[in-house]
Amino acid sequence: MLVVTLVAAFAASALWQQWRAVQVEAAERARVQSAWILVGALDWARLILREDSLARGDGTDNLSEPWSVPLEEARLSTFLAAQHGAVSDASTDVADAFLSGEIIDQQGLLNLRNLAQGNAVDPVALRQFARLFSYLGLDTALLDRIARHMVQATRGDTGGEAAAAAPLLPQTLQQLAWWGVPAPVVRQLAPYATILPVRTRLNLNTASAVLLWAGMDGISMADAQQLAQQRQARYFTRVSDAASALGKPDAVRVDVHDVASSYYEVRGRLRLEDVVVQERSLVFKQRGAARTLWRERGGWPQDAGTPAPTMPDLPPP
Repeated sequence: MLVVTLVAAFAASALWQQWRAVQVEAAERARVQSAWILVGALDWARLILREDSLARGDGTDNLSEPWSVPLEEARLSTFLAAQHGAVSDASTDVADAFLSGEIIDQQGLLNLRNLAQGNAVDPVALRQFARLFSYLGLDTALLDRIARHMVQATRGDTGGEAAAAAPLLPQTLQQLAWWGVPAPVVRQLAPYATILPVRTRLNLNTASAVLLWAGMDGISMADAQQLAQQRQARYFTRVSDAASALGKPDAVRVDVHDVASSYYEVRGRLRLEDVVVQERSLVFKQRGAARTLWRERGGWPQDAGTPAPTMPDLPPP
């Protein structure tokens, strides 16, 4: 009986180890497959943006273009079958793989990078974000803090100890946690704000009514909603078209507003059986090219996690 018990124990242990190895190998294979599929999805999105840059037209970027149509969750095998016929390779696991994604114009959002102009806070951008913070019910003292940090992080005349004390410049909204911005605030800002590598102008063809209102001086929310409705019938080919439709030419400025964009966020989501992988990338579009600036795997900005340690307040610039 003792021998039988030992043999059964050894057999059970060997069986468990083998099962565990199979599970680890399957999870690793799913992870690698998901990563490569999302890379392919990103290349597809870059191709769409590149073709958009080469398309003959009026040079605008608007919500009637192919890039603005989101990809609803669809079985991956339908794409492969359309391109290569029936898929019979069982190793691809495409039967249970579902892909979805979208391309979001980042210049249709307010750019926090605009808060810094040289070594001072930009008054126009500060007014834009003050209206947005008021609309969201956020503390404007937090906006002043973000503006000061942005100036300190982007100014180029610092050196020595001043440069060492300057805050790191975030690339994404989630990284605002470096500056002590709470996660709930990041989630509230996510649909309306972004952080881009350079100062940008607000695209009047893709901005929501709330952002049109926040992005212009001297207009009401009703004016912004009316402008967004007029844009649905015919998008703006020039900034002056928006000024004419609004009837308030002073509210629209060519140095603040635009009708074209260069920065886009590509979001991809792959569901492979019980594994869900999400990835987002910032793509810079220029004529004949679409270049990936950064890629991040994980949740979107509205799913910001635990904030990083709070950075101390900086003195005014």
